[in-house]
Amino acid sequence: MHIRMIAIGTRMPAWVEAGMQEYVKRLPREWRFQLREIPLQRRQKHAAPDRLIAAEGEKMLACLSPQTQPVALDSRGEPWSTEELAGRLEGWLQKGHDLAFLIGGPEGLAPACLARAGVQWSLSRLTFPHPLVRILVVEQLYRAWSLLQGHPYHR
Repeated sequence: MHIRMIAIGTRMPAWVEAGMQEYVKRLPREWRFQLREIPLQRRQKHAAPDRLIAAEGEKMLACLSPQTQPVALDSRGEPWSTEELAGRLEGWLQKGHDLAFLIGGPEGLAPACLARAGVQWSLSRLTFPHPLVRILVVEQLYRAWSLLQGHPYHR
């Protein structure tokens, strides 16, 4: 099984890289976690935001195989508890699905990404900076895995 994070934006601050690596190294090796960064489309004064988002979305979707289950990170998605995430993760693992967590740019995800995902997850009703979302998702994946393993980290 592969778990990917496909995120808009490159050149993250060092604290983001360090935070991600802290939790990535804890994930099970068989997950083969990968981060795929998609460059943010250049925002110009008269550029149509819908076009920019659509172009980013096309690049994100090109990273997915037909067998991959995408999970869209979206503020309008379902708020899952860690236990709910663990349950979903267990189901995906049992089915042998590859997973891809999609994190959009400043304006969010393209409608095509939301439609392809089918599953939309909201981390909170709060708005988080996109670099922080990367760390939160990886930490929650580790926490959900530790819960499934009966590891005390979840407490």
